[in-house]
Amino acid sequence: MQQPENQSKKYSALFNDIDCGKVKVPQFQRDFVWYKAQTAKLIDSILKGFPIGTFILWKTKERLRHMRNIGNIELPEPDSGDAIQYVLDGQQRITSLYAVRKGARLTKDGVVVDYKDISIDLSMETNSEDEVVCEEAPEGHPSIPVHTLLTASIKDLVETYSEHIDKVSHYKEALERYDFSTVVIEEYPIDIACEVFTRINTGGKELTLFEIMVAKTYDQEKDFDLSQRYEELISIEGEGKDLTSAGYESIPSVTVLQCVAAHLTNEIKRKDILKLNKSEFIDSWETVKDGLFAAVDYLRSHLGISVSRILPYNSLLVPLTWFFIRKEGHSVGAKEHLFLRQYFYWASLTNRFTSAAETKTSADLRRMDSILKGDSPDYAGEEIEIRAEDLVWRGFSVGDAFCKAIISLFSEKEPRRFNTNGKVQLDNSWLKASSSKNYHHFFPRAFLKRLGYEHWQTNSMMNIVLVDDYLNKRVIKAKPPSQYVKDFEKQNADITNTLATHYLDDPSEMGIWDDNYEVFLNRRAELVAAALNAALSP
Repeated sequence: MQQPENQSKKYSALFNDIDCGKVKVPQFQRDFVWYKAQTAKLIDSILKGFPIGTFILWKTKERLRHMRNIGNIELPEPDSGDAIQYVLDGQQRITSLYAVRKGARLTKDGVVVDYKDISIDLSMETNSEDEVVCEEAPEGHPSIPVHTLLTASIKDLVETYSEHIDKVSHYKEALERYDFSTVVIEEYPIDIACEVFTRINTGGKELTLFEIMVAKTYDQEKDFDLSQRYEELISIEGEGKDLTSAGYESIPSVTVLQCVAAHLTNEIKRKDILKLNKSEFIDSWETVKDGLFAAVDYLRSHLGISVSRILPYNSLLVPLTWFFIRKEGHSVGAKEHLFLRQYFYWASLTNRFTSAAETKTSADLRRMDSILKGDSPDYAGEEIEIRAEDLVWRGFSVGDAFCKAIISLFSEKEPRRFNTNGKVQLDNSWLKASSSKNYHHFFPRAFLKRLGYEHWQTNSMMNIVLVDDYLNKRVIKAKPPSQYVKDFEKQNADITNTLATHYLDDPSEMGIWDDNYEVFLNRRAELVAAALNAALSP
């Protein structure tokens, strides 16, 4: 990388570069937020010869998503192949000065802000210590708009401001001869340039990987805007498939980026994503999107994971998407399903992606490749067996992958409603916390507390069932199981089969009729452990 180059630019040279498209403000910068008062003060500082800070520009042939216009001023696109200088520091200053020069009109909070109004009070002396630049033409005082000062011909200035031409000439020369300090960093990689941006903008938040990739993959000719495509992936207006309608709206942008990187390079580390070829990224978008939807459809239809909140790890979608891209639309075979289900529970129950997720995901692509060939993936040295005694007092937490794996097992069983035997409907908004509406402690905690059990004992994973909001909060409440299950039995003649969909067998053996909590936990742990071990050993 070349060392930064210090340059001085005159007002006309700097802003002519914006006029011809050589200087751009990248889209990951903040929106233009300066008020006219700030801009007026900035111009006043220039007229007085005060330093106003340095503009840091990144010169590169990369094409980033950038500001297309400033108010009513449409900015030109540079010629293909030409280097562009992106503003990394000084966006607010450079944009406000340009807005004045061009007479921009911006709408801010529903109010039109006209930068042509910023004026110099000609009644004041040029060496005045007071501010001579105002937001509006000062009432009752002779003045000249800064926009006019910069754009009008000498002839027009002389004719219009003949009485104050000496001051007008002084201010015009002060603006046009002012040396703007700039530092140009040339041909830095985009991640380094963004690191520079982050460090010099210490008051702002660090750029996310997604924000960088939005800027890097933007392509006007191909009509590709990653930010827009991701929004449409989550939720698209009108007809079309999206993740919201599939119940997977909580999938983060970084997971989608990892799916693209896995497809193109088999690697998903940050540095690998940043190195992705722009054209290949754009060309692969629809393929990866189809693969992602196929993975979501599989999770919903084959594993019963109807909403994304119960997915143990978002990272699981990366190898699954990779797998379904290579299936090229063909359906999953019976053997493939068994192996995929085995992988899902193995990865979840071993807390596989709690650390080093990027490295482990890349390794798991080889397991997907084995499944595609009809072979069982190799788990040598990483086998797992679930013991019932380890489940009995395991605490429930919505953020724990192990617990989510068990919730996924419950969901796969398609649990029925206790009162009607209708299917329990899960909702992402009802699954955010352990106290959320779809989660219910079969032995209500308030009831157990009266029996002397402590909080950690009442919150056992084996005490969790999936119900709907109505039953959870309004009917069951703090009643003992023996009471509310008998009440449901009067409404639901098929209550025994309903309980079975929650991994609850004969109520007598489960300790339900005599409200025996520990018998209940042990029996349910046996049922759940057997089901998990069956999934792990297809």
